[in-house]
Amino acid sequence: MELDERYSRQVLFRGIGVAGQQKLAAGRLVIVGCGASGAALASLLARAGVGTIRIIDRDYVELSNLQRQTLFDEADASESLPKAIAAARKIAALNSQIVVQPQVADLTPANIDSLLADMPLILDGTDNFETRYLINDFAVRNSLPWIYTAAVGSYSVTMNILPGQTACLACVFPDPPHGIVETCETAGILNSAVNLAASIAATEAIKFLVGAETQLRRTMLSFDVWCNERAEVAADKPRPGCRACDRHEFPHLAGEGRPHITLCGRNSVQIHERHRPIDLAQMSERLKPHGTVRHNEFVLKFWHDPYEMTLFPDGRAIIKGTTDTAIARSLYARYVGT
Repeated sequence: MELDERYSRQVLFRGIGVAGQQKLAAGRLVIVGCGASGAALASLLARAGVGTIRIIDRDYVELSNLQRQTLFDEADASESLPKAIAAARKIAALNSQIVVQPQVADLTPANIDSLLADMPLILDGTDNFETRYLINDFAVRNSLPWIYTAAVGSYSVTMNILPGQTACLACVFPDPPHGIVETCETAGILNSAVNLAASIAATEAIKFLVGAETQLRRTMLSFDVWCNERAEVAADKPRPGCRACDRHEFPHLAGEGRPHITLCGRNSVQIHERHRPIDLAQMSERLKPHGTVRHNEFVLKFWHDPYEMTLFPDGRAIIKGTTDTAIARSLYARYVGT
């Protein structure tokens, strides 16, 4: 059978076998964020035969992504396809046996219950601590396992979080990083660092799905592929006094302090509009007198020098060319409305 041939080398591995492959086929997971690590995770797990993969991402494909985001190509960048849509198309071409559920959305306290519903395992493909703390609050509250994964420069890190058994993100990082924090836009990134972290995290996900929980790593593992430095920090038990694990306080789920306008990297600002459906074809006609505009069914791109606006059907927008939230809000109000 095609199933047997496709996964024959994986089935030979004694940790998986026929029974494990059947469990993978019945497995379900969600990947939050489909940038560098998220795309690598999605590709590895789709090829491994995980039956249902939900991909949530708020962004669109750009040429600068192609150096490290393995599911995308130049055509995706030229069309500015949403990453979740582009990833689903690529996965359908490489493995038609599995189900991919793309969700073009920004994970927020308002939609997290619906977007993560019915998924027994959450994988981190995000690029910011705000979303990671939100995932952590949701996972700890609902006793759901999730896998933290990050990479920047030549450094990669990943940790399994099993609520009630291991430390959670808030145990290890009680507060968000302060001061200057390196990002891919400021420090760059090696695709090898991304793929190392994603490969380790994907293996942990497979262990979970086949029931090999005794093999799950209970440390935070980091590796610098350029300096050849490796470190592990014990994370095998919750930290006493942890606001999430111990006190069951979930401020990120409550949306405390969450802004409606946020910096989005790449000299960009994201405007989080909710419950405001946009007809992209009508908006395209409206914007034509004011600059260059093009759209497809997923996204609208509008250029008004020196700014670039990417508008999504739910009303969310990414304004490129400024980090001033006042300017971004003004541009949105002028061209989209208030």
